[in-house]
Amino acid sequence: MPTSSSVYSAEPMTSPPSVILWSEAGEARSARWRSERDAPPPKRVVLADDTMTADTAYRLACEGTALLWRGDFQNARQLLQALARRLDKPAKAPKNSRKNLAEMATRAPSPAETFHLHRQAQAQRARVLGMVLVPFSADYSIPLRRAPDACQACVEAWGMADDAMGPSVASLRDLLGLISAHEWRKKGVEIAALGAPPHNRIHPHYGVFSPVRGEYVALVATAPLPSGAEPIVAFDIGTGTGVLAAVLARRGIRQVVATDRDPRALACARDNLARLGVSGQAGVSVQVVQADLFPEGRASLIVCNPPWLPARPSSPLEGAVYDEGSRMLLGFLKGLASHLAPGGEGWLILSDFAEHLGLRSRAELLAAIEGAGLKVQGRLDVRPQHPKAADAADLLHAARALEVTSLWRLAVA
Repeated sequence: MPTSSSVYSAEPMTSPPSVILWSEAGEARSARWRSERDAPPPKRVVLADDTMTADTAYRLACEGTALLWRGDFQNARQLLQALARRLDKPAKAPKNSRKNLAEMATRAPSPAETFHLHRQAQAQRARVLGMVLVPFSADYSIPLRRAPDACQACVEAWGMADDAMGPSVASLRDLLGLISAHEWRKKGVEIAALGAPPHNRIHPHYGVFSPVRGEYVALVATAPLPSGAEPIVAFDIGTGTGVLAAVLARRGIRQVVATDRDPRALACARDNLARLGVSGQAGVSVQVVQADLFPEGRASLIVCNPPWLPARPSSPLEGAVYDEGSRMLLGFLKGLASHLAPGGEGWLILSDFAEHLGLRSRAELLAAIEGAGLKVQGRLDVRPQHPKAADAADLLHAARALEVTSLWRLAVA
């Protein structure tokens, strides 16, 4: 259910940074608290090192006590893996009343119930694993034995180091995410729809969803362009990495305006479009502008790939997957008619995964399209090819096995 959109990510933090407090060597200590999940700083903090057992660490973390690591960095990674193994063990069946047992025997959970239980389990897992903390110096170095040099990864995620901010603390899990994102940014993601190597790679920045689901990109690369409006001006709403804007430019559209409101996404899109050189093509102009959905003016082609699941994000990083109340989807549909040039089309990229989970019905989607004064000109469908679609062990496999990703061609009714 990945999307290229980051439009509804959190706004940059303008309030004073949070502070984490603990006691060490008989003194009160403090540091800036960093959390990509926007989690508050833990209220209970104990020091931990190589002498702490995994069982003790697991008990403390489950109780809500954070472990500020003072030992060997690689041992902290091993401890995190040990906690994950304990969390991933099948839970023992709770003692249920006869009534509950009878209900469980006669009624399987609905897809929506399975989805919400899955998300609750994921949130609990993230909370416990987020209790292993590591310190950072003001320059983003990590004052632990055998710690990696993660300074560049931190700069890419948090901005330039500032001595005035002093030391900070973050979860080890967040740090590993930063390092992984840094490697993806260096390596890039090959996008077949952008042509032959080496000029077909998108480099996702930290906090911007990577276009790993290539089927929706291929739909935008192959759908017939609207013929009733020339020359074609295109808007890419919620551009994220800029991948769809690049595809449109490579298709020969001479003017493309890509929008997003997340500063990370805007920087990422500008970087990728510059790397690909699409604005360097003869007569092609690609602009990246900060906007909540639509830029000013009208376009003959408006593309939007909103988050596919109408559920509340549990962190800013989930804003590219979950769209609470279908806010972005409905905002796009309601504003589309007033931004389309005569004879133009809006392309809505949407998976029906939410329908198979019971989170949104096809009737609700069609009613929203009609209510916005739009009509369906046509639809292109494709089956996803990602590994989870074939993973029978996945809790949501029944819905994933039925999933279809569609490009809805919409016009003013």
